[in-house]
Amino acid sequence: MTTGAGGATIAEFDARLLRVPLSRPWASDVTSVGVIATHVVRSDGVEGWGFSWTPQIGAEAAHALLEHDIAAAAIGRDADPEALWDPLWRHLHEAGGGGLTTIALAGLDLALWDAAARAEALSIVELLGRERASVRAYGSGVNLHYSLDDLLAQVGRWIDAGFDAVKIKVGKPDLAEDVERVAAVRGLLGPERELMIDANQRWDLDRATRSIEALSAFAPAWIEEPLRADDLAGHTELAARVDVPIAVGENLHTVHRFAEYLDAGAAQIVQPNIVRVGGITPFRRIADLAAERDVPLHPHLLPELSGQLALTLAVGDPMAEEVEDAGFGALVALRDASPVAIADGRLTEIPHLGLGLRFARKDPS
Repeated sequence: MTTGAGGATIAEFDARLLRVPLSRPWASDVTSVGVIATHVVRSDGVEGWGFSWTPQIGAEAAHALLEHDIAAAAIGRDADPEALWDPLWRHLHEAGGGGLTTIALAGLDLALWDAAARAEALSIVELLGRERASVRAYGSGVNLHYSLDDLLAQVGRWIDAGFDAVKIKVGKPDLAEDVERVAAVRGLLGPERELMIDANQRWDLDRATRSIEALSAFAPAWIEEPLRADDLAGHTELAARVDVPIAVGENLHTVHRFAEYLDAGAAQIVQPNIVRVGGITPFRRIADLAAERDVPLHPHLLPELSGQLALTLAVGDPMAEEVEDAGFGALVALRDASPVAIADGRLTEIPHLGLGLRFARKDPS
């Protein structure tokens, strides 16, 4: 794998903000996602396209960081994404070590990796090194607000589509309602398909303990974000109390936080979001960290990107998360066809150059 830019530097960089409507809202106040489409031109003329992303909060702030602080610091610098990432992270650190800063930094990192692959006339999978022809995908949805009938209908669609694993939200005010919903979903899935549950940080330690003990009767493969994401001590204690594997990562933003959770035994599964951690460069470091500790890694969301990266992982059985009706292709947000296909519960790559993720010039209507 060649990651260098052959001495090329960053000649131009720009970013534009798009608001992409969701055809299936994630909540009453989450009806669209923010995408900051990025474009880099290297001194050797090679172009690259990337993006940053946030569902509802912070898109304008990430855009401002890219337009001002990141662009100003990047122009004229080495166009090798692995050489540039740490200096830019240190440059942005005054505004925070992670969160908005890493979300924004992903916009440049992804564009530089896209350029690196395009310079070699390769896809990002080919540039990084393909380790598998396909990866499992699981059906996922933002469905805590669904009625039980609507939830079961969604699970039925996943079954019909060939998924052998699905994930649903839990965290109703009344634990009995969570039990009813998870029991009904397990009954529909049967014993052979995997069921994952996601609390989205809704519980405290004692409530999490009670809830997981009750829901463990339905053999969940993992419980995702049972506590506030940055509660390292709480997750460590919870892991000692329950037998269901704990999954975290969508709201951890640096390799340092992932190391802390893994070293403390607070997570048995990690789920880095490639954009939130700052792009492909830090994602690969987190993947190496998980592999060294023999901990499963399943990238969070964004299957058109995370599925491609999963194809390059040599260790374990990574899965791509397919949220119903939320892919960029399904939302008509891309200029070209999606770079991946999901069928019969498997994700495969469609031939393309770079990341294969160039966004339409206008917001989808």
